Amino acid sequence: MKSNYFLVLIACLTISCKNSNKSKIAHTEEIENLYFSNDDFTKVEPRTHNYSNSFTLNKDGFLNIHFKLDKPLIQSLQLIAPNLTVDKLLEKGNFQFSFLVDGKIVYVENLNKGAGLKASKTEQLNHTIRLVTPKKIDYWGWFMWLKFMKIGGGQDALSKGNHSLCIEVRPYIKQDTLKVGALLAKGNITVEVARIPVDESLIPHQKIQPNSGWKISTEDFDKTKIEALNRKIAEGRFENINGIVVIKEGELLIEEYFNGETRDSLHDPRSVGKSIASTMMGIAIEENFIKNENTLLKDFYDLKSFKNYSTKKDSITLKSLLTMSSVFLGDDSDYNSLGNEENMYPTSNWVQFTLDLPIQKDKTIGEDFAYFTAGVVILGDIIHKSVPKGLVSYADKKLFAPLGITNYQWEYTPQKVGNTAGGIRLRAIDFAKYGQLYKNKGLWNGTQILNKQWVEKSLGKQIKQSFDGDSYGYLFWNKTYKNNDKEYEVSFCSGNGGNKIFVFKDIPFVIVITSSAYNNPNAHANADKIMTEYIIPAIITE
Repeated sequence: MKSNYFLVLIACLTISCKNSNKSKIAHTEEIENLYFSNDDFTKVEPRTHNYSNSFTLNKDGFLNIHFKLDKPLIQSLQLIAPNLTVDKLLEKGNFQFSFLVDGKIVYVENLNKGAGLKASKTEQLNHTIRLVTPKKIDYWGWFMWLKFMKIGGGQDALSKGNHSLCIEVRPYIKQDTLKVGALLAKGNITVEVARIPVDESLIPHQKIQPNSGWKISTEDFDKTKIEALNRKIAEGRFENINGIVVIKEGELLIEEYFNGETRDSLHDPRSVGKSIASTMMGIAIEENFIKNENTLLKDFYDLKSFKNYSTKKDSITLKSLLTMSSVFLGDDSDYNSLGNEENMYPTSNWVQFTLDLPIQKDKTIGEDFAYFTAGVVILGDIIHKSVPKGLVSYADKKLFAPLGITNYQWEYTPQKVGNTAGGIRLRAIDFAKYGQLYKNKGLWNGTQILNKQWVEKSLGKQIKQSFDGDSYGYLFWNKTYKNNDKEYEVSFCSGNGGNKIFVFKDIPFVIVITSSAYNNPNAHANADKIMTEYIIPAIITE
């Protein structure tokens, strides 16, 4: 829920970056015409630089690169694709930057056409690019460094000690295939990694306190792995992690809190709350307040009374909203999309905003995935108008009270309906109850709260999603983790900031990660790294 412009700008500034083109780049050319400086550009006159051969990460506030070309970039692009016009060259190509640490390529970024002014590509020879500053700046070089460090592996490659950092610059054109031109600039700098002070009291494994509401597991796990994770969290390598809860065979195995949160903290998990809309839809169907998920949207709204009506809207089902395949013109991963959630929030009526949207004529309902928060708002509104006393009261009676969850907090839409877009706040240990309900196939303390078949549909592979090519269920994601050559399938809820509830298929675990790294571009990658390098190795003991 609620992405922001900063995150979207990072995505827009680059195209294909990390691994896709490594094999196509040769790093054998001998050239040294790229230089580094530690200048503060608010105090140093332009073109007056004190070049430096060293940089201290986590200490020095500024890092810039400088290089001079023999000819403007556009001429190098013309050598790669001589048949393209200047406008096409600037649309399809730009600089490519490669980051090598200790001689090994770590990250490659092909700059988007929006990075750099037209004159800098068609006329300019001298280039100065700011990479590191103490504060955020709206500049593509700063974003590139951020992506190198946070997403591209830089912070792990530059983890401790001294390293050689090399940056190489080439031209590229991306049409049907990627074409990379000759080396334009290259330079090296020594990077010393300053030690980050850590409060050693934060490192030991945290003992589970009484009155958790769970039976405490007596099963063993690798505490050294958990303490290594705690150190990384204390160092800030994994930013803004707030809680980690591990349930094994229905019993509490691990419970850890960080950065000021405790067991009693109500945590905002953003889009994790979308999955609760799926749960309540399943309960409402089971109790015959809604016929089934194949029921049509037009059965709840007079679609002809909204803008952009087409007969295709009449074919939209609840299932297509549950699987993000309703084909409304809305895509939260595209900041320019008319139905992007950021366009919805300022409006006075989120339901009307959504139902006014056009339909994509070239997309197929139920088959084409696009992450569409506004569609989940519609589901919440449908449940609200279909069940006794509305969504919030119904959820309390049918879900939270049976799970013994009494301390929670809803957000609301402008129409005072529980906000199913995300943001419902629970304790981390209660998010674990929600995950365990699905692990139990809807059963809780001998009572079938949620229909078993609905659980299987929800966690199942309903549609291929567009983010990583894996599958999506009824407002649940699917993926496979690997550890020691073994694969572990998992269904999960996911929210902005790296918030997760993992329900494993073939091993007896439910795992919750709460995090407030909202809009941090590496928040989800951090959650994956925490799982693969620390939690799964710690709990898989055989």
